Amino acid sequence: MRKTSLDYVYKLAQRDKRVVFIGSDLGPGVLADMKASMPERFFMEGVSEQHVVGMAAGMAMEGFIPYVNTIATFLTRRCYEQVALDVCLQNLPVRLIANGGGFVYAPLGPTHLAVEDIAIMRALPNMTVVAPCDADEMSRFMNKTLDWPGPIYIRLAKGYDDVVSKDELGFEIGKAILMQEPGEGLFITTGVMTQLAVQAVEKLNDKGVKCGVLHMHTIKPLDQLALNEWIPKVNSVVTVEEHTRIGGLGSAVLEHCSDEMPEQARKIFRMGLADKFADKYGSQDSLLDYFGISVDSLCKTMENLLKKDL
Repeated sequence: MRKTSLDYVYKLAQRDKRVVFIGSDLGPGVLADMKASMPERFFMEGVSEQHVVGMAAGMAMEGFIPYVNTIATFLTRRCYEQVALDVCLQNLPVRLIANGGGFVYAPLGPTHLAVEDIAIMRALPNMTVVAPCDADEMSRFMNKTLDWPGPIYIRLAKGYDDVVSKDELGFEIGKAILMQEPGEGLFITTGVMTQLAVQAVEKLNDKGVKCGVLHMHTIKPLDQLALNEWIPKVNSVVTVEEHTRIGGLGSAVLEHCSDEMPEQARKIFRMGLADKFADKYGSQDSLLDYFGISVDSLCKTMENLLKKDL
């Protein structure tokens, strides 16, 4: 997914002279072709993430469209004031490409785990927050970023994930995608957790429990029309995210229900990470299992909720 995203920056740069790339201490091979063919639009700024965001804001004010890439925790925790005041306050077209959303950097421990990044970015006025589910969807999304007004936070997964998105379903920023129409239950997901939900739905359907998947690749702006359409049609809703349960997708869905259709809020169950720092090291999958997020746990949670509704 990361390679797809960065390769697309080069494609956009070939189409539009306003596009520039700014990296922070990335590997020497990153966008080597872009660096060779258009060095005046390729910048590698070292370990100086706050400077990078300020630099991107300044270039945006001069008419450029900067695509910034570094580790998600650095773009969110370390650069929060610069993102808030330099980028969002001015409503500038800066694209923040964040490596390692969720538990991608699990071997490096809590300093590198971006598990509150959606909440941090979602709180900022003017910020758009997007988490594609696979590399193919990343391509469709990146094609839409060139002329999108204002800043975008782009949450990347580990890469080489299964492809579950479909070209015929299209892609529009701010428009949810119904991956599978629901029956009794509905999973509302974002990012690569959509892959788990698709697998869970297949297992549930084999048991005669019909469920669907609503993929909210855009957490902000939230597709309220899709929520209004599908939540009232099911008995139970499970939101799934590789993120703390505080302030992420599940919170956004509950906030919408509270404001617009409070009678539906009781249906919502949020699956996410506990409100604590990770105290284990390992792989991304091992930490997800440790925090109770797996295909089997999705199935069990949905089945238990549906039984309560009988």
